[in-house]
Amino acid sequence: MAKTDSTGSTWRYRWAHRQNVRRVSTYRGAETAWRRRDDELRRLRALAADFHGSAAAGAGLPLELATDEVVLWVLPAAQLVEVRHTTVLPAPDLTVAPPSGPLRPRRPDGVRVTDAGMAVLTSRRLVLLGGRGRRDWAYGRMTGLAHDPASPVTLIQVLDRRHTSGLLLPTDAAPDFRFKLTLAFADAIEQRAAVLDQLDELIAEHAQLKPFRPAVNTPGQARLSSFVPGGRRTVAVAAAIALLVPAALVESDPSDPTGGSEVAVAATPSASHTSTRLAPPALARRIPTPKPTKSPRPAPSKTQAPRCGAPENPLGYDFCGGTRIRRPATEVCDWFTCVPQFWAGRGYLVQCRDGSVSLAGGGPKACGEHGGVRRTITK
Repeated sequence: MAKTDSTGSTWRYRWAHRQNVRRVSTYRGAETAWRRRDDELRRLRALAADFHGSAAAGAGLPLELATDEVVLWVLPAAQLVEVRHTTVLPAPDLTVAPPSGPLRPRRPDGVRVTDAGMAVLTSRRLVLLGGRGRRDWAYGRMTGLAHDPASPVTLIQVLDRRHTSGLLLPTDAAPDFRFKLTLAFADAIEQRAAVLDQLDELIAEHAQLKPFRPAVNTPGQARLSSFVPGGRRTVAVAAAIALLVPAALVESDPSDPTGGSEVAVAATPSASHTSTRLAPPALARRIPTPKPTKSPRPAPSKTQAPRCGAPENPLGYDFCGGTRIRRPATEVCDWFTCVPQFWAGRGYLVQCRDGSVSLAGGGPKACGEHGGVRRTITK
């Protein structure tokens, strides 16, 4: 026998089940993405702490090392590229930028391949041992460095060379190469500690974005609008139709229900012994009554902007920072876990430390029974 509430209906249980399945699915997706990024940051932190080379690593390479020079990393497959039109590149820095997206195996416009060989990172320079010769980029003489965000190309400018050149690497090796080049350059200017501090800050900031497990919806939280297919949208459409139909009836001619009958003049003979007919009145424009259709809740677009850990929702609400929300949409509690008496709040939208959301942001008692305020929800 199906479970029923005190009224003998089962729709509340179906509503609670759908809400719980959707929230758990959204939470698992967000947690997977968060954990993937957390693992990557911690891997880079461990690599930055243990990235040390040795002179023995250069054994067998056709490369003569200086007295205090060690080999840090070797990549067997790399291509030398040159830029036809020289532009000024930004100065090298120690920023550890997260990847903006997957790299594509292509060359940017204006970049041509001139050689291929083995790329070697040492403690003093980047070297390409190519088939046509050797190309060196000393860290102490670098004036410009740029990593292409869409392709695995790194361009470098140095003081003793007029044209801009660089390396084209395999797409799977480019991210590690860029990070290790940053570490090698940081060592050359004695700033390895700055890179480690930056990674520690990124890890701490990312820890604050860890998604909370959503609260379980109960049948008692179901509103009557959830009983209607399409929810509040269907109710709104029905209300609009209820307003349009009386307006259409008022505009129509009540004395002419058929809307097209002719009105005949009394058959009194005239001087010409002919009868006349009045022209039919203009037909009132009939407004067709739209039929209410099921309006399921639209799923959020997969191409929407990053939410910074916020639950997937079509309202555009996120944790990325922006405008505070003082008048949230009426369906906010369909996508977020609202605290009891949510609509009694008199402030802006905030997330509590237990994952629930409150409309009492800015007040002294905001999230008082839910661990305090964690962060502000913005749009």
